[in-house]
Amino acid sequence: MELILLPLLFGIVSFFIPGRWGRISSLLFAAISLVAVTVKLFYFQPDVKEYFVNNTGTYVLGMTFNMAIDGLGILMLGLSNLVIFLVALSNFNREEASKPSFNGLLFLMQFGLNGVFAAEDGILFYMFWELTLIPVFLMLYWYGAKENHKNLLTFFLYTLFGSLFMLLAILAWGAYTPSYDYNKLMYAAVPSQYVCWIFTGFLLAFAVKIPLFPFHTWQPPTYSTAPMAGTMLLSAIMLKMALFGMIKWMIPLSYSALKFWQLPVIILGIIGILYGAVIALRENNMRKVFAFASISHLGLIAAGIMIFSFDALMGSIIQMVNHSLIAVGLFLCADIATNRFGTSDLQQMGGLAKVAPRFGFWFAVTVLIALSVPLTAGFIGEFLLIKAVFEYQAVFGILAALTLVLGAVYMIRAYQMSSMGAPKITNVADLHWNEMLVLALVAVLAVFLGLYPNGIISLVKPSIQHMLENVQDTTNLIK
Repeated sequence: MELILLPLLFGIVSFFIPGRWGRISSLLFAAISLVAVTVKLFYFQPDVKEYFVNNTGTYVLGMTFNMAIDGLGILMLGLSNLVIFLVALSNFNREEASKPSFNGLLFLMQFGLNGVFAAEDGILFYMFWELTLIPVFLMLYWYGAKENHKNLLTFFLYTLFGSLFMLLAILAWGAYTPSYDYNKLMYAAVPSQYVCWIFTGFLLAFAVKIPLFPFHTWQPPTYSTAPMAGTMLLSAIMLKMALFGMIKWMIPLSYSALKFWQLPVIILGIIGILYGAVIALRENNMRKVFAFASISHLGLIAAGIMIFSFDALMGSIIQMVNHSLIAVGLFLCADIATNRFGTSDLQQMGGLAKVAPRFGFWFAVTVLIALSVPLTAGFIGEFLLIKAVFEYQAVFGILAALTLVLGAVYMIRAYQMSSMGAPKITNVADLHWNEMLVLALVAVLAVFLGLYPNGIISLVKPSIQHMLENVQDTTNLIK
């Protein structure tokens, strides 16, 4: 339970810590949370679902307040706490790190994220889901570009509106159960004519959050004007809530509707892969290049989840972790380049690697990780995903594989235009110690998971196998 309560405590305390101590306290609080989840991860037994709260009573609205983690849950908790630590570390030398409100919002968002990954009650899941939106919106509104307030309001209303469909789906499902406990929802005998509508409610909420094409329009303008920490939080972990929700909630609870939505969503995922990659090839705003690259990568993950086979889910989960690492590294590099040049326009950049060699080296390493070269986590994840998509439909597999080629082009182009050639600036500061440490940690973790993917596979395998067995059993209950 400390994994849930610690961020809440840290968030409240951070609002009252003086600015001169803010950067140190935020890094310390993030490190404590990371150590706590690492200890939990070290002793965790993947074969057993560990309950934080296991209350047999039912309260107002049928809520149970049950919270627990299985292999997938503890992995996402670990990823959430890791990203928060990397964000606090990368933000250490920036002005926002001394703002009590910024640090307080950071940990309140972590509280919401951890709650999403541990909730075992439908209403509780929705409450934590919505809770994460408020801190990140305020963070972007107060510390992002002032000219983007209209886009931020669109982002807020868009995601809030999508989430309401999920709430309606949960309430509809709960009409056939005595409570909103996950196990009760899983085995509810819902009439078949309603299952597809319930699936659709979840899908709309998750499609906006991922974002899945064509629900992506809020993402590029938001990423391009948000503070670095906000962009990292959105891309590296907040979007993973939707992918996690697809795996744990949407498909298992309404499995019989998967056959109706499977092909359309996979097609949208493939379109997203190609659309994001092609736009990234033509885009000159460095942040938007990485934003559209994210749409491309997430389209592949969403397509893999919809196939819902063991290999596809394993590939999706590995790639979710890898994408989080890539997002932290790429958006940190984009922010550094933007600050040094005073612009995000690639056409006005050039030669940064010559005047800032440490940046040039670590940016190149990050680009190679983003290209999913062998011995990195992305190589394993994309191989499993493309293999699963190809087995589902050969043409889709071939189209999905184009992400490897197109990704290489737009990533190398971004690196070449920003870092190679004649320097357009002189006397520029190279990487600070904290920035170099973040990029080094990203690289080490990506290579470690590429060499030892079994660390993730062995952790989530029991819960995924149990889930696949349960959906087959519950199909017989749908009348």
